[in-house]
Amino acid sequence: MPHLVLSGIEKHYGRFVALDRLSLSVEKGEFLCFLGPSGCGKTTLLRIIAGLDRQSAGKILIGGRDCSAAPPEQRDFGIVFQSYALFPNLTVAKNVGYGVRDRASAEARVKAMLELVGLPEQGDKFPGQLSGGQQQRIALARALAPAPSLLLLDEPLSALDARVRVALRRQIRALHDRLGLTTIMVTHDQEEALTMADRIVVMNQGRIEQEGRPYDIYAHPASLFIAGFVGAMNAFAATAAGQGRLRLGDLELAGPSAHAAGTAVTVCWRPEDMVIGAEENGLKARIEGIEFLGPYHRMLLRARELESPFAADVSANLARDLGLACGRELQVGVPAGALHVFAEHPN
Repeated sequence: MPHLVLSGIEKHYGRFVALDRLSLSVEKGEFLCFLGPSGCGKTTLLRIIAGLDRQSAGKILIGGRDCSAAPPEQRDFGIVFQSYALFPNLTVAKNVGYGVRDRASAEARVKAMLELVGLPEQGDKFPGQLSGGQQQRIALARALAPAPSLLLLDEPLSALDARVRVALRRQIRALHDRLGLTTIMVTHDQEEALTMADRIVVMNQGRIEQEGRPYDIYAHPASLFIAGFVGAMNAFAATAAGQGRLRLGDLELAGPSAHAAGTAVTVCWRPEDMVIGAEENGLKARIEGIEFLGPYHRMLLRARELESPFAADVSANLARDLGLACGRELQVGVPAGALHVFAEHPN
């Protein structure tokens, strides 16, 4: 039985529709991410689940119990905010133990939570004496201290630097697995969602655009919006030419299109799917720019047949071995199976 069920959730602010008839189930023990751009409704939805905001319509079940009108304290969740929301005038230990109702066991529970997040010696300090990463771990310990059945994370890592973010996302995922939690995280960071979630729900304009496993979201985008939002993507207006052929200006490609000849479509492919020297869907292109991105280089290429530049990724080792530099011409191609075709127009 699902641990959380949302049915027909709506949220209106006057005439503005922030959430539009949204329905979703979250299984017990699942780690689910709401992913989407700013203003898509993901934080509003999280706050409605927590009871911090009231939905305009719809039903919420938590653990099989109707919580649609229940106050936050009756919903059995812990929450971690982007801003940490620690009490600056309380010690770390008192922050962690704030929500523990059994005062007789509070001291032992606080000690256990501080050990769980790797900060057993910090109990007597105040939040202002800790780094940002440490404060977020204390916020996580405070959320877990009452032993909730549901953990809600609202952009918990966005205020941290890159190295701390990577370490904390691994720790959060490990705690989720160790404690058997049901976790819902809101993020606009696709890397966080792809690396942490069992399932991703991509939201756009108050609706669910696509949901599925991280690999499926990335490899099989259901719309042009998903293709452009999750990962880098080249996109060109094209015309279906029938029999799995696509025409982009003067270039004809073999691809997966099932659209009738003459249909206006958008054809997309990821930079990492381009192959140097390939003849399949091949063309000559000149390097106009190169970005060094650590383990790989992203080249900006321009071809005579295409109206705008496109990107191609190569490993740093291959770029070095081939001596890639601006101004050089290359033969590049993309496998037909790597193309994505949508009956939509690029922005």
